[in-house]
Amino acid sequence: MMSEVGSATEFRSFPKTWGAEYVAAGEVRFSLWAPGQDEVTLRLNGSDTPMSRTDDGWFELLATGVEPGSEYNFVMADGMVIPDPASRGQKQDVSGPSLVIDPTSYAWRDVNWRGRPWEETVVYEMHIGTFTPEGTFEAAIGKLPYLADLGITMIEVLPLAHFAGHHGWGYDGVLLYAPHAAYGAPEDFKAFVDAAHQHGLSVVLDVVLNHFGPDGNYLPMLAPASFHPEKQTPWGAAIAYDVDAMRSYMAEVPLYWLEEFHLDGIRFDAIDQIDDTSEKHILEEIAERIRAEITDRPIHLTTEDSRNIINLHERDEDGSVPLFTGEWNDDFHNAAHALATGESHAYYQDFANEPAKLVARILAEGFAYQGEVSPQTGETRGVPSAGQPPVAFVDFIQNHDQVGNRAMGERLIDLAGPDKTKVLLATLLLSPHVPLLFMGEEYGETNPFLFFTDFHGDLAKAVREGRRKEFEGHAGHEGETVPDPNAATTFENSRLGWDRLETEAGREWLEFTRSLLTLRRDRIVPLLAAAGGHAGKVVDTDDGFFAVTWSMPGGKLGMTVNLSDAARRLPKTTGEVIFAFPEHSDELAPNAILVTLAPAGDAAK
Repeated sequence: MMSEVGSATEFRSFPKTWGAEYVAAGEVRFSLWAPGQDEVTLRLNGSDTPMSRTDDGWFELLATGVEPGSEYNFVMADGMVIPDPASRGQKQDVSGPSLVIDPTSYAWRDVNWRGRPWEETVVYEMHIGTFTPEGTFEAAIGKLPYLADLGITMIEVLPLAHFAGHHGWGYDGVLLYAPHAAYGAPEDFKAFVDAAHQHGLSVVLDVVLNHFGPDGNYLPMLAPASFHPEKQTPWGAAIAYDVDAMRSYMAEVPLYWLEEFHLDGIRFDAIDQIDDTSEKHILEEIAERIRAEITDRPIHLTTEDSRNIINLHERDEDGSVPLFTGEWNDDFHNAAHALATGESHAYYQDFANEPAKLVARILAEGFAYQGEVSPQTGETRGVPSAGQPPVAFVDFIQNHDQVGNRAMGERLIDLAGPDKTKVLLATLLLSPHVPLLFMGEEYGETNPFLFFTDFHGDLAKAVREGRRKEFEGHAGHEGETVPDPNAATTFENSRLGWDRLETEAGREWLEFTRSLLTLRRDRIVPLLAAAGGHAGKVVDTDDGFFAVTWSMPGGKLGMTVNLSDAARRLPKTTGEVIFAFPEHSDELAPNAILVTLAPAGDAAK
């Protein structure tokens, strides 16, 4: 699908409360909230000018004759020099000079782009730094025709907020408005999004609002009230979302990326770690504001949340989305992984008992845990989810977390074997839930995706030792074998191996994925816009075997999966067989899947 490109150009900018903002030609307002400082000086192109301080801790200065690309820093009274926490771009590293960016300098060519509806979504999760050998926005543009031809409709980019070092996953960002300089300039990311739209691809960004990284975060020094030290997250003191200046900083981040970079949505990382006691939770405020302010295209907002809640994702009576569009469904991955591999350590404990039954429930109702007690934690988790439409759940059998948080970063193909992995891939892509592919999965990538950072000194040592301690006692992953996150080879070994596409195995796997995505587009997507809650039904489950149906206004979809070691007799089915792997008979062979579709008139049978 190619989007029509208009001859006109469009310029976009978002007026941030913090940072450097052009207010007129050559005139830039510099704003910094630093109630912990008595004096702050702006260093602009090497010249220092004191900033004015308000009673509530804001420092401001209006400068004239400022050219785009000008370098600036803030200088504290003790001589410490820091970047702008709301920098739009960095010259190079996270603690170096910030750059004055004119957000209207990029002329968009996608003026006719109107986005894509959610029910068409096939997500491709991409880490810019390891997606191509070059690891840049510019290099990634060259792969967009390949993704569009494959049948991908949405690219989800791992976090871009500037973090310390050259390479990392992106979840330790500290300058939340600045694209990581190692990937390219802000204009390069705009060019990536622009090009994606011209190929009919939506682009969403993974945004982290639950913590700041450990290196390059100067907010505790500037404004101690930015954090609540009495509240802790897994990554340190909790952010003070109830403090007005900090709330504006955090709440404007998603809007800024959506507006200024013309994105089609945001994925909100680990929202269960966003503890806001305000009258209106900051996530609700963000979603409501996005829905009110961006009306020229569909905006898709997804969340990651270990609590299995649905109150942020409920639909209005007409099926419209008032807040968030969908939720990453870790339950599906965890149950499918346990079913295929037999692993039962860590969080897989919750899915080790009758995993096929749990996969069936997830496909039919959304979550596996809907108020039951978790064996791992001993606490109840989740709420009833069957009333949600199937497209409220984003499913995956691999992603950056589930691959990268293994000590050796193994892909599923190496853990479960190609046959089981293909069955699960077909299950993922042919269910009515929204599917997500992790980059390289489409051609059977076997290169690992490891946890990598680029820290130095004591921080590097702490990360290295913490990673090894995390995996002590895991079978086959004794501490000394865990790759050093800071070693250059750990990053380099995590790059995609595009040469696999030159092999028969890679080409065969790619064509398998392409055929599934074509089938999804032609036969399943037309059912999804009208699909409401309580559509799914578990027909049968057994050891390694399950059958599920979904009754939707457009037809009745059926799926039977056998990952056991023995052939299983098929339950009674109606409708046309639209997919069978590896073959179809009265019995379903081991490592096989059968998908049927009955006309709407048969949907109630």
